[in-house]
Amino acid sequence: MTLEILTSDDLAPFRHGFFTRRGGVSSGIFSGLNCGPGSSDQTDAVQVNRRLVCDTMNVAPQNLATVHQTHSADVLVVDGPITDPRPKCDAMVTATPGVALGILTADCQPVLFADRTTGIVGAAHAGWKGALDGVLEATVDAMVDLGAERTQIAAVIGPCISQKAYEVGPEFRQRFITRELGNDQFFEPASGGKFLFDLPAFGLENLARMGIRSNIWTGNCTYSDPSRFFSYRRATHLNEPDYGRLIAVISAERV
Repeated sequence: MTLEILTSDDLAPFRHGFFTRRGGVSSGIFSGLNCGPGSSDQTDAVQVNRRLVCDTMNVAPQNLATVHQTHSADVLVVDGPITDPRPKCDAMVTATPGVALGILTADCQPVLFADRTTGIVGAAHAGWKGALDGVLEATVDAMVDLGAERTQIAAVIGPCISQKAYEVGPEFRQRFITRELGNDQFFEPASGGKFLFDLPAFGLENLARMGIRSNIWTGNCTYSDPSRFFSYRRATHLNEPDYGRLIAVISAERV
């Protein structure tokens, strides 16, 4: 079964991909490649979907590391298989070939990192809370602690919700400008006293501030393209009972 994968030259030569929802075995509101075991989808379907991802990434299923994401800034160093119960954190780094790091999202930013010089890679789940609390900075710091060179790290933000689809209230904006007044640049006024928040621009700015010169967003909006991406916010607006999860994966193995 053919899966749709978005890749970036910035992360070459490491095996990686931002997988869309196309090509899986799930049905109904989860139709396609739902890789979220925390969803109410059929367990067997999710397991098959994850095996399809592993086959595509040329990684053994037990070596696809995923964690219990909690919108934190916590980072895990991975050097082998992760067993249940999965650790609670929102980012992982590794220098171990054969290990693949997998991040699940449905509007939040999936961010993949790579230092091609040292062979160290990372993956982060960066929603608004994690990004505000420093999960991207913590991931880079963990890579540097493993031996990566900050100026050699490339970071790519995958499909996530775009500004045009991310309406928030004034209290949300206040959280950001209280932290740093300059964060106001990521908000545009909307109707009814609300604002539109630019999550990927916030992520890119944070990456640039910490010295990551190679940083891009793929430009894909999860909310606006239901044929390719799952979206928590879209599912909420449609009064759907649940939503699928996309997976982004990077391996320390070079192609």
